Amino acid sequence: MVTRRSLFPFSVRLIVPLAIALLVVLIYPLIFSFWVSLHDYSLTALDDVRFVGLQNYLELSGNPSFWNALRNTLIFVFGAVFLETILGFGLALLLHRPGHRFTNVFRSILLTPMFITPIAVGLMFRFMLNQQLGVLPYLLDKVGIQIDFFGSQLALFSLILIDVWQWTPFMLLLFLAGLESLPAAPFEAARVDGASWGFTLRKVTLPLMKPVILVALIIRGLDAFKVFEYVYAITRGGPGDSTETILYYIYKVAFRFFRMGEAASMAYVLILITMALVIVLYRLMTQEEA
Repeated sequence: MVTRRSLFPFSVRLIVPLAIALLVVLIYPLIFSFWVSLHDYSLTALDDVRFVGLQNYLELSGNPSFWNALRNTLIFVFGAVFLETILGFGLALLLHRPGHRFTNVFRSILLTPMFITPIAVGLMFRFMLNQQLGVLPYLLDKVGIQIDFFGSQLALFSLILIDVWQWTPFMLLLFLAGLESLPAAPFEAARVDGASWGFTLRKVTLPLMKPVILVALIIRGLDAFKVFEYVYAITRGGPGDSTETILYYIYKVAFRFFRMGEAASMAYVLILITMALVIVLYRLMTQEEA
């Protein structure tokens, strides 16, 4: 006789609630949002939802606002991740001093920004760098330097620097963990051979750290693609559309213009772009390991 216990082992009964939660929380929204992307779905006309197929996707090719937002996002991602990688690795090399009495103190101070919520960081820099009220423009004006940090020329670069301030500690943390896990034998051999610090960095440290660097680039790059809080808190996409990122533009189309079908199609295009980025970086990582 087949019992209920034999039909559903204990491990299966443990997995079923998690599978149901995953289905409700993750899979259903993905399926529904994809369905929305194939329809002319507007929150102001829910009684007139029409199937349009791939029309929402095809119309993106002729949407200059979408391409401008995507361009701004790519500039933000590459600029921020590049600076964070360079600064994070440099700080990790400086703090990789086992036994130094102040190392832990410096690490704690430098890691503090990453624990602040991004919307709070955005509001903090919004007032700190404000042209009329900000303390930094005020101090620069005292020495004869006038800079509008959120003007049309510097706004996107200012957002990049704000992101660098907050998330360089994250890269620092990853690189410190990588440096402390490296084997000691190659460095001892280089020291015995009389290799300089620069030669050891190029020929020993960087090759051994490449897998860690690539993983850090993937994690931070994917997170940078989701930039929204800084734009929402500081510039709202302005001046004009110079700081309008893809997520902020999707938000604006969906919840200010109520064109949910168009917004959903842009979200899926963003998913494809991020997946392509992950695949490229993963192949680079596996080639290095091979």
